[in-house]
Amino acid sequence: MLKLTDVTVCYGSFTAIKQVNIEVEKGEIVVLLGANGAGKSTTFRSISGISKLAQGEIHFEELAIGGRTPDKNVQAGIVQCAEGRKLFPQMTVQENLKMGAYVHRKKKMEIKSSLENVYHLFPILKEKLHDEAGSLSGGQQQMLAIGRALMSKPKLLMLDEPSVGLAPLIVEQMFQVIEEINREGITVLLAEQNANAALSIADKGYVFENGEIVVEGTAKELLSNDEVRKAYIGA
Repeated sequence: MLKLTDVTVCYGSFTAIKQVNIEVEKGEIVVLLGANGAGKSTTFRSISGISKLAQGEIHFEELAIGGRTPDKNVQAGIVQCAEGRKLFPQMTVQENLKMGAYVHRKKKMEIKSSLENVYHLFPILKEKLHDEAGSLSGGQQQMLAIGRALMSKPKLLMLDEPSVGLAPLIVEQMFQVIEEINREGITVLLAEQNANAALSIADKGYVFENGEIVVEGTAKELLSNDEVRKAYIGA
């Protein structure tokens, strides 16, 4: 479904990611592991079309998308839920969700159906649909951010650090929701520092250091890798 081949992204003279190769098959959950600044978010930005490629190619459903604009990528089904949630805090929960459906704004019945699906996934959002997004707890804001992304009807959902700043119980619930989203047929590319939780639901993963992939393998292989456990799981 998604293939990155020798992707390099530079910001001025700084090389943010270098010759990154990633493959995501339809229906998989794939995790990108690494510390802050390792290159995970830049990889997402390159896939979304926000960051221009200095080198390499990106294919989505066998079409080259390396030079395509972000709006075209969203229309094609590539949707990113950004780190930090990036909500509109003074808009209501429902208004934020409808903003996620902007590319489908003329399809009123589809938007209604998508809202019902999001409210089924996150019942608390239905209870608070008229509340301002900025008044929600951290966990509820993350639910809203994911719900807004789902309103774009993604084929590939990219989640950038969805567990950051959340209590352990909420993190557990969040990963259960990610599994449910995947079971509904959405392929998931997940950037995370919480390696144990991420690998527990993933099919495979890639470990980033200083903008490069240093280890890759199935989730089982990464969980049993001593260096990965020492660096990211604390064992």
